[in-house]
Amino acid sequence: MTIQELNERSRIVFRHIVETYMQTGEPVGSRTLSRISELDLSAASIRNVMADLADAGLLYSPHTSAGRLPTQQGLRLFVDGILEIGNLTEAERADIKARCAVDGRNMEEMLTEASSMLSGLSNCASLVIAPKSDSSIKQIEFVRLGVDRALVIIVTANGMVENRAVDLPPGLTDSGLREAANYLNAKLAGRTLHEMKQDIQLELDNHQAELDELTQELIAHDIASWGGRETLIVRGHANLLQNVQALEDLEKIRELFDTLEVKKERIKLLELAEKGSGVKVFIGSENNLFSLSGTSMIISPYHNSQEQVVGAIGVIGPARLNYARIVPMVDYTAKVIGKLLD
Repeated sequence: MTIQELNERSRIVFRHIVETYMQTGEPVGSRTLSRISELDLSAASIRNVMADLADAGLLYSPHTSAGRLPTQQGLRLFVDGILEIGNLTEAERADIKARCAVDGRNMEEMLTEASSMLSGLSNCASLVIAPKSDSSIKQIEFVRLGVDRALVIIVTANGMVENRAVDLPPGLTDSGLREAANYLNAKLAGRTLHEMKQDIQLELDNHQAELDELTQELIAHDIASWGGRETLIVRGHANLLQNVQALEDLEKIRELFDTLEVKKERIKLLELAEKGSGVKVFIGSENNLFSLSGTSMIISPYHNSQEQVVGAIGVIGPARLNYARIVPMVDYTAKVIGKLLD
């Protein structure tokens, strides 16, 4: 069914039921609707309209004598045909820009801040997916943090800085760290890690690199662990759990977050975000990942300067999300992140 198939009376009743449900989470009865001036209908007439909407699969009654709630199909019809997307104020846009600013932070820190910001503004859970970086490498440096730990600083050609803490082989000297950095810079400068990873590993395996044993061990370990990892950042778990009453629903939400930690599910999410353009809205079982938890997701890809999708950012919340406010928020944040990656 499309929204055009509903007559004006049915459309008004349906809109008010969905909007009231989104505000309160409670079933909406005919007596409540009869007080709406634009309807000018008796409670009995409204009940007839509600019955027709239920027959069409747009409303349901949670139990006998209760009011009506929108079905998943009804919510989809509302989002696609009735929902009026709000606009962010200039102050809200400026706040999002400021909080996503990359100055002094590496990519993961910037994305973490963006995720925390969305969670706070939406009062829901938020997630950011950042796939492995395919940007060429400009420079690599090692900074010793202690006897057995060092910080690897990777500067990419697009100006992003990634910091990773690594374990050092026992006995590795500062000169060995410098030797590792010099070797990697000579091999990787101007090329991506994906391009050179296999070549470096092969050279180390065949003992063709003129490096001492400990330096080779450090490089072999790091090269094996770098690349190919999608970063998942989730913030605001508690927001999604705070209104859950039943224990079984609580377990479903926990299962959802456990599932998100699985790499293949993160890839699926990224693929969902890549389809088409702009913000996607998934309600309940429309996405298998969220079918058990009954939650909805608003997600948008973000792009690099070549207009390639490099990640996604979104919000997870109950089916009665404030779509009108959150959709533009997610959309604008994705665009800000994309510009920061240029």
